[in-house]
Amino acid sequence: MILSDSGPTDPQGDPLNATSVNWAGYAATGHRFTSVHANWVQPAANCDATNTWSSFWAGLDGDGSGTVEQTGTMADCSGGSPRYAAWYEMYPAYPVDFSDPVAPGDHLSASVLAGAGGQFTLVLSDQTKNWSHTVHKTLRSARLASAEVIAEAPSSSTGVLPLTDFGTVQFGGATANGQAIGTFSPARIAMATQGGPAKATTSPLSSATDFSVAWQHN
Repeated sequence: MILSDSGPTDPQGDPLNATSVNWAGYAATGHRFTSVHANWVQPAANCDATNTWSSFWAGLDGDGSGTVEQTGTMADCSGGSPRYAAWYEMYPAYPVDFSDPVAPGDHLSASVLAGAGGQFTLVLSDQTKNWSHTVHKTLRSARLASAEVIAEAPSSSTGVLPLTDFGTVQFGGATANGQAIGTFSPARIAMATQGGPAKATTSPLSSATDFSVAWQHN
């Protein structure tokens, strides 16, 4: 089960090179964001006896604001076995899983659109399994302060959970407000325990829309 966070923490140095205890990827700020979109290929969970968690998503808010409107997939390890699922979340509400299957190698597409009066449309599609979900929700407290495409170590009430070894996840077609996310000089975020080595690293953007996140340790 994906348990949400409140966004990137512990920014350091140049805004193009930030660190977070639970996010890796790109986050654009400094504008009002009403849409975000990204594609990715579902990575495989490499499991041992340790229970671990990971999620991959596109969303609005969460970097410097108290809500997150997001949809994506997860790759967890439970009792040595992998578990995959798709979900959406209007944080601080709990995430909601879709019943449709997700497997390594599936091609996913996610979009979050904000309308008037705190209305949101969240769309998640699996082109490989040929399913799609469109969810309409309202969250009037959303500030629309950021847009992001993220690989995450989910959190529970006790803190950030161990990160699943997902190898490398490839993201593509990342846009915000209908433009390449690189247009907004987004923060390139590496995931790292405070004062420790990186848990996941993020590549530079290619064509202002494509990048990868590589697992390092949990």
